[in-house]
Amino acid sequence: MIDETGAGTRSQTDVVIDGIKGMLTRGELHPGSRLPVEKDLAAQLGVSRGSLREGVRALATLGVLETRQGDGTYVTSLDPRTLLSPLGFLADLQQPAHAADLLAVRRVLETESVSLAATRLSDDEILELDRVLGVVDRILESDPDMDLEAFIHADTEFHRLIARASGNPPLAAIIDTLVGRTFRARLWRAISHRGSVRETQAEHRAILDELVRRDPERARIRMSVHLLGVEEFSAAHADEDPEAS
Repeated sequence: MIDETGAGTRSQTDVVIDGIKGMLTRGELHPGSRLPVEKDLAAQLGVSRGSLREGVRALATLGVLETRQGDGTYVTSLDPRTLLSPLGFLADLQQPAHAADLLAVRRVLETESVSLAATRLSDDEILELDRVLGVVDRILESDPDMDLEAFIHADTEFHRLIARASGNPPLAAIIDTLVGRTFRARLWRAISHRGSVRETQAEHRAILDELVRRDPERARIRMSVHLLGVEEFSAAHADEDPEAS
């Protein structure tokens, strides 16, 4: 009979995953910890050794565990970027026809990250943001033969730096994943609407100005306006992208 919690429907693999997760949350295991030997851990969790191996494989796929040949199984560093990597797979499945959906998610997240960054980023981080925009200034000087891919790479770095400066690693990891997955949409905008490169640079400079002033609300508004423009362009011109079909 299945109880009201649905526990009766759990597979042995689920028991292993939940058991190891519980050991992590209780502090019995930490990043870098070696798991107990297979026989002991299977007995502790009340599962067969075969089920234990299946659960360990599942957690290894998720980036929680890693098996070292001849040395046992260890907890990874639990780096947010690694643990959130499945999000990248989801984002890849949305490309390119639904890029505007990803850009909308970016807008929600990055308005928050820039607001946090405005009160937390260091003088060195401000200088690094200015350096990135200086790279774009030099790209603009080569108009009409601009290196658009170099521009998008600089654009990506600008947003990633702000996300990291937010001081929130999981938030930065999600943004990092989404920024990379919207590369094509942003490149197509730069190719089909050449004026967008200068517009983007002006918007980035406006965002940086608010960060220099340490003004979280104005930085939030500047970032929202900037990303909304990219999002709306992507939604309006998705059918024109040769890879959107």
